[in-house]
Amino acid sequence: MLLKHFFLGKIAHSSYILAGKKSCAVIDPQRDIDQYIDEARALGVDITHIMQTHLHADFISGHMDLAEKTGAKIYVAKSARCTFEHVALEEGDKVELEDMVLEVLETPGHTPEHLSYVVIDKSRAESPIGVFVGDTLFVGDVGRPDLFPDMAEELAGKLYHSLHDKLMKLPDYVEVYPAHGAGSLCGRAMGAKWLSTIGYERLFNNALLIKDKAEFIKSLTHDMPPAPDHFSRCSDINRQGPAKVNDLPDLKELSPTVFKEMLKESNAVVLDSRSYHAFAGQHIDGAWHLDLNGNFPTFTGWVIPTDQDVLLVADDYKKALEANTWARRVGMDRIVGYLDGGMAAWAATGCRSSSVGIVSAEELHEMLSDSNRFVLLDVRAPLEFEESHIEGAVNIPVADLRTRYRELDQDKTTVLICSSGNRSSLGASMLKQHGFKDVMNVAGGMTGYSTAGYARECHACMNPHGSRFFSDYSEIEKHFSKS
Repeated sequence: MLLKHFFLGKIAHSSYILAGKKSCAVIDPQRDIDQYIDEARALGVDITHIMQTHLHADFISGHMDLAEKTGAKIYVAKSARCTFEHVALEEGDKVELEDMVLEVLETPGHTPEHLSYVVIDKSRAESPIGVFVGDTLFVGDVGRPDLFPDMAEELAGKLYHSLHDKLMKLPDYVEVYPAHGAGSLCGRAMGAKWLSTIGYERLFNNALLIKDKAEFIKSLTHDMPPAPDHFSRCSDINRQGPAKVNDLPDLKELSPTVFKEMLKESNAVVLDSRSYHAFAGQHIDGAWHLDLNGNFPTFTGWVIPTDQDVLLVADDYKKALEANTWARRVGMDRIVGYLDGGMAAWAATGCRSSSVGIVSAEELHEMLSDSNRFVLLDVRAPLEFEESHIEGAVNIPVADLRTRYRELDQDKTTVLICSSGNRSSLGASMLKQHGFKDVMNVAGGMTGYSTAGYARECHACMNPHGSRFFSDYSEIEKHFSKS
């Protein structure tokens, strides 16, 4: 038995190759699949099995592309009711891979159709060696059950039984292979490690330490972080079978003139993926801004319209391709063109552009002496705001600005702040789309503001490995200080 781990940053997704001497399985593949084919070739094995633990909500899976290129069979839960050709699995089924056996456990909770695969390497022993748990169990956390709001309490109850009556019945030495790590929104407080053991989680997993079922359900159905819009879309796409990447159109390089014509004639939207500094200096009127170096895929899936074509602005063609790949990973398949030559070419053609003011932490601190002349808008998540914020700031999470911009006075100067400058730049682009003229972004965000000594440090903002959307960081911190 050989296990190979693949980690995809930004969405913190883990996938795996489980290999024998001649064949292998790919578990929970990402949409771009060449790395699995390359690794199988390097190992001298054939990809014969594609194993899905569940219908992933936060990304588009590569099962269809991988099956087409390798001829491997797709294995997925019978209860998922998938419409593509597959092998349907349910509790008690066994899948053989040379000397290995994968025993199927139905572990609903994060989703209704969730499976876990217990691995037995018969060349070693008849006892299990590891378990692919998908999003049922994470390092230090469990899967969130609230992605189906009408079923949240029911799924939380099922998750309790999946954990305590099934996974926790495995021996302590069994390794745990989850589908996500720290930073994913499929949980609240995942650890930064990519694997664990049943014994370690039994001792130190905060959710598993809640033995009372009612309290467990309450902890996972109240004050949960927001679920991005694309979570429900991705699940359905994965059920139906995503469009194959090779069937999607190539990214066209468009001159400024053609770009402008397409923008006018096709009712397309512009997505600017450059840094917030570059966007602030000059951008196309009405553009959305999402810094490619930030959490680009999550917010692309969350806020960019899905019913319109998207025209891309990037630093160069290579960065445009990268942005397109990330967008496709979350089901955004309608990026049709790229501005050849970027904003320099746009300006050289004489086309209209816009800008956003940039404010430093020191300048903002000085401005606060006369705060009546502007609105300070903090677009971070509620936890971050509660941890540390500037007195008098209005808190509206950035994704909510799509509708809650109406709560603001567009005739007043609006100064936006987040943890770094990225989300606040997205917020600034959204406000400008709705007629706000005087919009400014705080460079460095609350990270810079607190580093300059003007505010208390925000733990969530300063944590490089964690989610920005914990619902109760203080409780998480309290637990780990005891362990």
